[in-house]
Amino acid sequence: MAELEIVFWYWWIAALMLLIIEVLAPGFFFLWMAAAGFITGCLLLLMPSISLDIQLGVFSVLSVLAIVAGQYYAKKHPIVSDQPLLNRRGAQYIGRVFSLYEPIVNGQGKIKVDDSIWKVHGEDCDIHTKVRITAIRGIVFDVEKVE
Repeated sequence: MAELEIVFWYWWIAALMLLIIEVLAPGFFFLWMAAAGFITGCLLLLMPSISLDIQLGVFSVLSVLAIVAGQYYAKKHPIVSDQPLLNRRGAQYIGRVFSLYEPIVNGQGKIKVDDSIWKVHGEDCDIHTKVRITAIRGIVFDVEKVE
């Protein structure tokens, strides 16, 4: 049985495929593996006699190092946004005051926020009572009565 010969551009194709996966499922994970694949291909271009076992070892070590370094960098340099709550819709409403849409009975009720109805937890109140959103747990607001 003939042994499979890996050529440097195989690693570059693998790196390109990993980049495509990164675009389809972003998360800065496959990006670092793609960089490791590219570097492994460059190493094989410079030293074409490297065995497949060593190539896989180099790719594995570089992948782990690149992922750890990328996560460390991302933690030290977080992305600053002018809209930090953009994808956390419920958190945008903390501190705002609304009227109850349904009374709070046994600790549960509902409010209407813009065009959506949200469940709320808080002390029992009559309908149309003003409440302030103090926190969000999942998709349920914690509220307190506004005096």
